[in-house]
Amino acid sequence: MFMNELFESENMTTNNRPFLLLALLAAFPPLSTDMYLPAIPLLQKIWQQPLAIVNLTLVGFFVSYCFFLLIYGPLSDRFGRRPPLLVGIGIFILASLLCAVSDNVITLIVFRVLQAAGAASASALALAISKDVYNGFERERILAYIGVIMALAPMLAPIFGSWVMVWFSWRWIFVVQGAIGAIGWVGVWRMPETLKTPSSTNALQTAGIYLQLLGNRRYIGYALMMSLVVLPHFAFIAGSADIYITRLGLSEQVFGYFFALNAAAIMAGSFACTRLLRRVGSRGLLTAGFAGILIGGLGMFIRWLPGPWGLALPMAVISFSFGLSRPPSNNLVLEQVDRHAGAASSLLIFIYFMLGAFSMWLISLDWTDKIRTIGVLATVAGSILLGIWLLIPKITDKKFSVLCPEGGGDTT
Repeated sequence: MFMNELFESENMTTNNRPFLLLALLAAFPPLSTDMYLPAIPLLQKIWQQPLAIVNLTLVGFFVSYCFFLLIYGPLSDRFGRRPPLLVGIGIFILASLLCAVSDNVITLIVFRVLQAAGAASASALALAISKDVYNGFERERILAYIGVIMALAPMLAPIFGSWVMVWFSWRWIFVVQGAIGAIGWVGVWRMPETLKTPSSTNALQTAGIYLQLLGNRRYIGYALMMSLVVLPHFAFIAGSADIYITRLGLSEQVFGYFFALNAAAIMAGSFACTRLLRRVGSRGLLTAGFAGILIGGLGMFIRWLPGPWGLALPMAVISFSFGLSRPPSNNLVLEQVDRHAGAASSLLIFIYFMLGAFSMWLISLDWTDKIRTIGVLATVAGSILLGIWLLIPKITDKKFSVLCPEGGGDTT
């Protein structure tokens, strides 16, 4: 029903063409990781490697992904959005096929790093294109709808990946990723250029742009703060296969269903954001989202449910809160800059995924109780976010009243 409302909305009749492409581009990271998660315990056995080594295929992906984000953003401001996207997605397709023929963990790590170098173009520039095409409250709402649709990727990807493993082998997971990349490449090829006024900056000036962004205290402060939500999220991504399959003894297929529950919770949170944004306002949604992360973390830490549900249900609360708060938090960070949207979105996602990579490394260590470890991360992140957010001066309310002049702003 919400899809009909989306495309019939008067505000979107002229701007709905790039919507599905933006959702696909933004979904490249979960497609590149979550489809592959069911294979991790199997690769541990095949290659006789500990989890900390096999998980470098995840950690290395995100570290490479983060650094290339900083390259694609300024390139897109200088040469337009299409050329870097076409090159980046082409690299992604090639690297996916190379991952499929890897015969040891080292080569897989190397090709995953290359795959990330291509994938970085997609999600960073999807955010920049959204700023090119949509404005103000409309962009905030579009980000929420994209959050709903792209949540289907992590919800379905591990299930589909487990089916591929049953019918074919783990190698075909990467072949499928390459095929999805090809669809994205064709979509970008047919997309008109969205950047109307390219920048004339050179390499030194590009470095200066990042220095300017780092000197923008409101931008960098909000970016660092809002990125804390990824700590339990990425710890769950990296640790869930080990917890569900190795430690709790579930099959790859059942793992996919439990992981899908987590992704469905993110989608539900993003959908709730689209419905509540005007009624509750950005400030109210962020407050509720941060409180939900704290509550879910506490529930996981005290282990109030036995077995897999002791992880699944509290994590669903955290994931719902993540989906609820992420669209307005992204929009709030981007509203702190007036120029260089590509560089600003790249730096934001760089911070986001570097914290995520740290969290993935952390959960890969030999913790006795990984469920409780994720609970600690969620409790700490939720406490810091909620505490700081409630102490932020009410000058931010003026920003929200500008973003949502028709009633979307908070009235407190």
